[in-house]
Amino acid sequence: MKMLTFLIMAGGSGERFWPLSTKKKPKQLLKIFDNKSLIRLTYERILPLAETGQIFIATNEIQVAALKEELPELEDSRIIIEPAFRDTASAIAYGSMMISKYYENPTICVLASDHLISDEESFRNTIKIAYKEAQVNKIVTLGIQPSYPETGYGYIKVDKAVLNEPVQSLGFTEKPNYEKALEYYQSGKYLWNSGMFIFKYSVIMAALKKYSENHYNIICEISKKIRENNGGITAYEIKELFLNFEKKSIDFAVMEKADNICVIPSSFGWNDVGSFLAFEKLFDKDENENICKNLDYISVDSSDNILVGNNKNQKLSILGIRNMIIVITEDNILVCDKNRNQDIKKLFNR
Repeated sequence: MKMLTFLIMAGGSGERFWPLSTKKKPKQLLKIFDNKSLIRLTYERILPLAETGQIFIATNEIQVAALKEELPELEDSRIIIEPAFRDTASAIAYGSMMISKYYENPTICVLASDHLISDEESFRNTIKIAYKEAQVNKIVTLGIQPSYPETGYGYIKVDKAVLNEPVQSLGFTEKPNYEKALEYYQSGKYLWNSGMFIFKYSVIMAALKKYSENHYNIICEISKKIRENNGGITAYEIKELFLNFEKKSIDFAVMEKADNICVIPSSFGWNDVGSFLAFEKLFDKDENENICKNLDYISVDSSDNILVGNNKNQKLSILGIRNMIIVITEDNILVCDKNRNQDIKKLFNR
């Protein structure tokens, strides 16, 4: 596995975790689920599989300083700065191309920086299985065996889902309503789409050429300019080219179209920590079904709330409050009905 490299995607803004998460310090840099940040946990999780030089972080310019504080051992050459947000197809294509400058036709494992995984040894064993599949020119993705009918995830259909046994993808589906999610769950033929991928550089480039010519052509142009200028291309020149990328997810650009997609049914305690509701699966509730994290609170006739602070000395008193999310930071206070948690991102840029 000497040619296995990792591309950790860390350019997201964590909009659904505002006001804890900000543009300069998004969710992956917060220490709200552990005494380490999510990106630190992700980084350390893969160290048994790779040398530090094999690990690359894709991020944006405003997050670089905070990223270096979290991962001071990471060399500057392993930080890939995306000059503009053009969704995951461009981020993965550009990041993969940059890794190929250091390794000849590397195998690349794409991971999110803000997921939690409780069984790290099982996770690493699954990556090893995926690596072997990628060597026979497959694009591999990890499908999580569902434990309940979730409406917040995309799904991958397979003929038969046997844990850790690679299988051909039969198609990707978007986030379903509850009835459809229940149908998927009961069928045993659908897996949660984790957004983790493993492929050889030559294979992902061939897929982009076939299914998303826009991305392929721009990557080739950027690569050519870097080569012609001995790596001296300016950030402005890269940005000018980067803005020509179509804004597409990697699922839409490649995964939903390619015929060499391999899925590994996986189970290693995965949680994508997609919103404050993730707290309900990660932390214990008190006798009134409230969850409290990083603050001191008094509750009277209040239940089913998620209460979060960034300072254990903060005090909060609630009376007659139910089914709410309350988040307190130094700069802001969020009060949100749980049923509107997906709309928190609407407040992010206000």
